[in-house]
Amino acid sequence: MAYFLHEKCRCIDIFTPQEQKILIKYRKENFAEKELVYRERRLIGKCPLTPEEVGLILRALGFDNTTHIYLASGELFGGKRFMRPFKAMFPRLENHSSVGPGKLEENTRGLAGSAVDYMVCLLSDIFMPTYDGPSNFANNLIGHRLYYGFRTTITPNRKALAPIFMDREVGSTAGFEERVRQVMMKTYVGGPHKRIHPEPFYTNSWPECFCQENPRNHADKCPPDNIYEVLENQFRSEENEESIEVKATSQTVSISQTEETVI
Repeated sequence: MAYFLHEKCRCIDIFTPQEQKILIKYRKENFAEKELVYRERRLIGKCPLTPEEVGLILRALGFDNTTHIYLASGELFGGKRFMRPFKAMFPRLENHSSVGPGKLEENTRGLAGSAVDYMVCLLSDIFMPTYDGPSNFANNLIGHRLYYGFRTTITPNRKALAPIFMDREVGSTAGFEERVRQVMMKTYVGGPHKRIHPEPFYTNSWPECFCQENPRNHADKCPPDNIYEVLENQFRSEENEESIEVKATSQTVSISQTEETVI
């Protein structure tokens, strides 16, 4: 199981005063001046989920502390303080540094670690993005997993979940897990669905770019179930053809050289 954690949270009220100063400075240097009110942004679903909130959602859905979690993320602003509650709920936590040979983030300016993150998320049993805004990483993965056989993708409705988490912040926890489950039961989980604006094409290219079981045009036919075996046989066939061509060329060159010697 894997999820993506957005590392540049703009909803700064959850940070310490010193961390808020750093974020405000970063905003001024990199974004247009804009007043951002935490409560307003939270209620319209603009704030990424925190690690603790992700853990609470997973626990409400029935995942226990034996669940393997792969964290695909850059450096988390706020550090270990934000990850501590999540690790308490799900101690079997991995990332590209712990599963790869050595520290992958030091190789090729971090690209190796990003590649491992992408492939693990692509092939994981479940993918859960905690932020699906302008992140190409999460959006591309959602579309890629859809294309790879409608793999399960849990996309939380942050707008619907916001009031539940905000109630919890002020101590109102009655029926918390049931309320979370009710929201998540209506959540898109990776099955085929019609694309509705503003959902981008690369996040959901169904049905335009998907194969068909009984197509009118043969080019639209789905590949066989044993696609890996088919591709391997095709590759071996191409290797054999190349080998035959090399031998034929070698023989031709030898004959030409012999003829020239005779002349």
